[in-house]
Amino acid sequence: MKKPFEVSSPYAPSGDQPQAIEILSNSILENNQYQTLLGVTGSGKTYTMAKIIEKVQKPTLIMTHNKTLAAQLYSEFKSFFPNNRVEYFISYYDYYQPEAYIPRQDLFIEKDSSINDELERLRLSATASLLSHEDVIVIASVSANYGLGSPNEYKQVIQYLRVGENYNQKKLLLRLVEMGYKRDDKFFDRAKFRVNGEAIDIYPAYSDEEALRVEFFGDEVEQIYSFHPLTNKKIKNLKEVTIYASSQFIVSQEKLALAVKSIEEELGNRLEFYAKEGRWIEHNRLKQRVEFDLEMIEGT
Repeated sequence: MKKPFEVSSPYAPSGDQPQAIEILSNSILENNQYQTLLGVTGSGKTYTMAKIIEKVQKPTLIMTHNKTLAAQLYSEFKSFFPNNRVEYFISYYDYYQPEAYIPRQDLFIEKDSSINDELERLRLSATASLLSHEDVIVIASVSANYGLGSPNEYKQVIQYLRVGENYNQKKLLLRLVEMGYKRDDKFFDRAKFRVNGEAIDIYPAYSDEEALRVEFFGDEVEQIYSFHPLTNKKIKNLKEVTIYASSQFIVSQEKLALAVKSIEEELGNRLEFYAKEGRWIEHNRLKQRVEFDLEMIEGT
């Protein structure tokens, strides 16, 4: 059953807000693509937007031009819609230095970056919500404009588990690895799983403070429940659960092999070109760099 969008606020629309809400809502429901809401700072545009979402009852993407405003909007919409899925999708980089080459100094600057673990979790949470719920509001920066992995590839690595059904445990563990999860029986953290006898614990990559325990009797799922990963305290029983991949950049082994083959062919052509030109510095640098990248790709 679809959960309706419901605004939680002690205030009612006032001033020009009721008229703006009515006109914009009707225009959206009539499938007009472009709307404009004008107003000075402090005139309640965020509240007006929330009431429009409540009226039209549609999943909504709200984009803004920087992280600071995105964080502010996320906080406000979380308070307006406490019973709906309000998600946050911005760039997960704390720091990013692209590759660069300075010819005058023959200096190559390697790519360097630092990923914020919590922002990555929030991005994955937004993706999971969009696939599993209809009452979703995503607050995003311009990062949402950039391409991610293939949606079809992502959907192919979704794992459904249901109490009473049979699953080969060995195949399930291999499936989790294929989804980007790592087995770690000592340090249980996000995007990891562990095995304890007939129970498999899974810490979803998009989860905040809930892990999943799947208990088997042979190959039959006997019980599924969520628990706190630090205290092991049981939270609630579940009849079924959907587990999503640990990354938005999931590629099948078949496509990975094709990509590696294509890169190797192109590398061979470029190395042959540089060798004919006698440009051995470029030749060796390219060979070293690409072969390292290929090793990293094949190791995934």
